[in-house]
Amino acid sequence: MERANHSVVFEFILLGLCKSQNLQILFFLGFSVVFVGIVLGNLLILVTVTFDARLHTPMYFLLINLSCIDMILASFATPKMIVDFLRERKIISWWGCYSQMFFMHLLGGSEMMLLVAMAIDRYVAICKPLHYMTIMSPQVLTGLLLSSYAVGFVHSSSQMAFMLNLPFCGPSVIDSFFCDLPLVIKLACKDTYILQLLVIADSGLLSLVCFLLLLLSYGVIIFSVRHRAASRSSKAFSTLSAHITVVTLFFAPCVFIYVWPFSRYSVDKILSVFYTIFTPLLNPIIYTLRNQEVKAAIKKILCI
Repeated sequence: MERANHSVVFEFILLGLCKSQNLQILFFLGFSVVFVGIVLGNLLILVTVTFDARLHTPMYFLLINLSCIDMILASFATPKMIVDFLRERKIISWWGCYSQMFFMHLLGGSEMMLLVAMAIDRYVAICKPLHYMTIMSPQVLTGLLLSSYAVGFVHSSSQMAFMLNLPFCGPSVIDSFFCDLPLVIKLACKDTYILQLLVIADSGLLSLVCFLLLLLSYGVIIFSVRHRAASRSSKAFSTLSAHITVVTLFFAPCVFIYVWPFSRYSVDKILSVFYTIFTPLLNPIIYTLRNQEVKAAIKKILCI
């Protein structure tokens, strides 16, 4: 192999979520329904925003990009996990494993920055409503979007750079349903303690910076809204609650996964499932149920 002079591992074995055959059949049916729900829910938002002119605003432009990321985030590992429920041996190639790790960090980093961009959008809309369309111009929106994807790409590339020259000579068993970087690093045939710290620091720093920016944005917004009329405050808090719920659902699993990334507890699997599957499912539900404009547009499209 050219990846590393001493590597002899060409594929990895995934242990999946459980060993019980009955549970795997149940999971196959359940996660198949969930995955279809993810695709349909996010596609519904994409179609609704695209075809309803009233939703052609900066907030919904960012929202459809969030839906795109969520669909891809759910697709990088979920279809294989569903198929693997029917297989006795769950095998993934070295490059397949590498691709899963790359796209997970690319999409995860991009979504973090996109949530920051959405917080900036809400700050301008609520705190500077008269200048909203001027400040959130197409050029600014494009810049925010490109910056989100650029940060995700740089973050993912830096993480994958740690992997390229690692020798893998066995064992090749990953106790998860997809290739997660901290678990794969453990399998390298060398001391990876320093490398583990660098990986955690890289992901942790990005998560911390994004989380602090979000806290700052929402703190300023809440402080500003408190001094307004009750009717305007109610609408603003309703919009904010959806954003804050999505941010909490996204960052909470990240904290647990990367604060204790090398633990052997099954809670890591549960959090990974929540992060990669249920968050992309819940995001469109939250934004739909908490947003009267989206609900009205969906009813119009569905002719309800």
